Amino acid sequence: MTQHDIDASEAPLIEHLIELRTRLIYCVIGFMAAFMLSFFFSSDILHALVLPFKWGTGTDVSLISIKLLGVFLVKLKIAFFGGLFIGFPLIATQIYRFVAPGLYKHEKAAFLPYLIATPVFFVLGASLVYFFLLPVAIKFFTALAGTSGVTLMPDIEAYLDFVMMLMLAFGLCFQLPVVLTLLGQIGIVSYQTLKSGRRFAIVGVFIVAAILTPPDPISQVSMAIPLMALYEISVQAVRILEARRKKREAAEDAQNAE
Repeated sequence: MTQHDIDASEAPLIEHLIELRTRLIYCVIGFMAAFMLSFFFSSDILHALVLPFKWGTGTDVSLISIKLLGVFLVKLKIAFFGGLFIGFPLIATQIYRFVAPGLYKHEKAAFLPYLIATPVFFVLGASLVYFFLLPVAIKFFTALAGTSGVTLMPDIEAYLDFVMMLMLAFGLCFQLPVVLTLLGQIGIVSYQTLKSGRRFAIVGVFIVAAILTPPDPISQVSMAIPLMALYEISVQAVRILEARRKKREAAEDAQNAE
């Protein structure tokens, strides 16, 4: 290989690295802007996150802090998660714009819906936690403490960690249709595989629910049932994708035969 060939092969690599650096800079700037915005409104966000506690107990809630820096750390955590959530569209867009030049037209069309579906399903999972699971779980734990003669005084940091953990767990688990449909799109899994593996999926779903949720049956069942519903949706989505792919391949074969 001549020096000219080496220089020619290095040029595209340098261009890709420069493009990657540019996209990363945009991502960092977007995250920092969203982080500062979330920190500015962190008190309002915290009040919104406390609402499920009020819904569950039916009374106004007074959270305590057992650490000097407890409230500040809570605000930082809210800003961090808010920065990721608000900045995700920009981050996802930069990732897409980086990989898009290397994709064919039909690959771009196939990739874009998954990019949109990811935050949508995350919000669905987090909403299930916020509007249903948290009030029910809090009501259960509060009643349990009352029957034991214990006065419940929740720590603000522990409560936020509990809420964020559940929202993150449900948000990630609700990516199941996105992941399975994408795997079906590229041919790694098939409709028949998902259909025959339903029994194993049920066991796996309850194991995941037991690991990711608090050790109470309400939280575990609240995660397991939606996950199984999402699995069934994924099975049907893969079936539709396979039918479309077979129809397209048959049309291409007929066109080539002519």
